Amino acid sequence: MRRALAAFFRWTGAAAFWFVVVTALWAALLGLVEPPVTWVMVEQANEQDGIERTVTDWSAISRNLPLAVMASEDQRFMFHSGFSWEAMRKAMERNKKGRRIRGGSTISQQTAKNVFLWPGRTYLRKGLEAWFTVLIELLWTKERILEVYLNVAEMGKGVFGAEAAAQHCFDRPAARLTAAQAALITATLPAPRRFSCTSPSGYIRGRQQWVLRQMRNIGDVLDPEVQERRRQKIEEEEQRQEAREARRRKK
Repeated sequence: MRRALAAFFRWTGAAAFWFVVVTALWAALLGLVEPPVTWVMVEQANEQDGIERTVTDWSAISRNLPLAVMASEDQRFMFHSGFSWEAMRKAMERNKKGRRIRGGSTISQQTAKNVFLWPGRTYLRKGLEAWFTVLIELLWTKERILEVYLNVAEMGKGVFGAEAAAQHCFDRPAARLTAAQAALITATLPAPRRFSCTSPSGYIRGRQQWVLRQMRNIGDVLDPEVQERRRQKIEEEEQRQEAREARRRKK
């Protein structure tokens, strides 16, 4: 019995060690080279008889697009370590009030899910998503995470990445996207196969205006000075939130 247990723990330890090594090397490699394909791309290629995608360097993407994505999807992206507990808390509160379930995934989590994993909602996939999120936050820069996200994210039916979306929606390169155009692309991201940037509904136009307002609110957080002011504002908000919760507990 003791030998069997020893063998079990030995094999389990070896498997865990090699899992860490292989996944860390995989993540490190994709921090340097572009992911060639994702599970969703393969699925859509089969459904749509092909996909639109052109890999684009960070420097060839208009600054407006990452700012729009952060404003819409993850306003604390530059300041967290992969997970936003505030976003999760707000998502749970929204889910209690309505029927539609909303997640609190950060851009880092979405990138990890898109690049490394298959679609689904199993506990195994969520656990792996968390692990790969930790890895890319450790091994990649924030700009690299944004760059990969903007090259693999689904931005239309069979349309993947910033360059393909810019050409598909506006017949122009991603480098020349205006703030309004970037906001319109971003407005479709919650359901890119249902919403269209080429013939946007009134709802999507409304979301576009909301994204533009959020972009003005957070500012150019890719700029170090703006980023520091934003960090201080977030810290002040968190302190006020903690004070409100402390007063609530005392009642």
